[in-house]
Amino acid sequence: MNITPYLSRLFLFFLLSTSQALFALQSIDGIIAVVDNEVITRQELSQRINEIKLKIQNQGKALPSNDVLRKQVLERMILDSVQMQLAKAQGIQIDDVRLNKILNSIAKNNNMSIDQMRRQLEREGISFERFREETRRDIILRQLQQRMVTDRIKVSDQEIDYFLKQQNDSASNEQYHLAHILIGTPEAASPADIQKALSKAEDILLQLKEGADFRQMALKYSEGRQALQGGDLGWRKSSELPYLFVQAISNLKVGDISAPLRSAGGFHILKLIDKKSQKHIVEQTHARHILIKADAITSDEEARQKLIDIKNRLDQGEDFAKLAAKFSQDPGSKDNGGDLGWASKGNFVPRFEQVMDSLQAGQISEPFRSQFGWHIMQVL
Repeated sequence: MNITPYLSRLFLFFLLSTSQALFALQSIDGIIAVVDNEVITRQELSQRINEIKLKIQNQGKALPSNDVLRKQVLERMILDSVQMQLAKAQGIQIDDVRLNKILNSIAKNNNMSIDQMRRQLEREGISFERFREETRRDIILRQLQQRMVTDRIKVSDQEIDYFLKQQNDSASNEQYHLAHILIGTPEAASPADIQKALSKAEDILLQLKEGADFRQMALKYSEGRQALQGGDLGWRKSSELPYLFVQAISNLKVGDISAPLRSAGGFHILKLIDKKSQKHIVEQTHARHILIKADAITSDEEARQKLIDIKNRLDQGEDFAKLAAKFSQDPGSKDNGGDLGWASKGNFVPRFEQVMDSLQAGQISEPFRSQFGWHIMQVL
């Protein structure tokens, strides 16, 4: 669920009543925008724009026009400011101890120490203190969004069916690399609002089909959180994507772009950049056995001889399940005709698995000994 359009509307309640429109880039004493009792200054905006430019250049991507980048960055800063104030009002905080643990984890995941990560950031022209505070802010905003989504979430029967299908299909889990453009609509959108957003989305789609760069169009028009990354959502498992998205991309080929998709938040346009499958092959064996144990009455040799007699009866065509039910001393399987069910490697003791792995389907072993007694086994 994308809550950006919902939060975008909230910022209206935080504006000073005498403020002009926030998107008019007029400044008074260096102030670009006023959000409740906080301000966004010209210097802060310029600093954020320079950081975004540096990040885009380091990725080897083309920069959008200054006007487009300025508009996107300012809108993101306003929205972040609104969200941070909402988070503060709800008591969401990240203290220094927790933040340090997260930064250490980030460094470790990149095979670096904290000092190495600091030097790497400085080489890229990024202040470590700024990176630290940006990380704190991102975590706070993520927690806020999760809390708001949880409060508003409604799960449909269709989504439940999709989730169950995903669980049943867990042996093969598709992954998708997507790019995304969102044209938002108000929460209580009128038919005119919806038609306006749809027309804009269709116009963007037409430009994309005529060869416009998806990344540049996302930077220019998208209201999604990844707009400044060219709409890049990165790699996502199908189970991590909205059902609406999975339905749309299931028929797309790599490089294809979807038609506008309607959701409560607006209209989405998706591009399938790449996809891959993760198949997990699990080898299991279905077997059954008959167990005879040596005890105070039955010697080890007598137990082995008893199984030899049972093996001869099997060779003459008698039913394995009936003989197991009659003679086996394994209480966990004898009532099931000796059936052990499907088992993976490591479920049984080494000697038992060694014999099991040596048998072909349908083959019955000679009597063999494990730490539990004497067995005859058949691989089903």
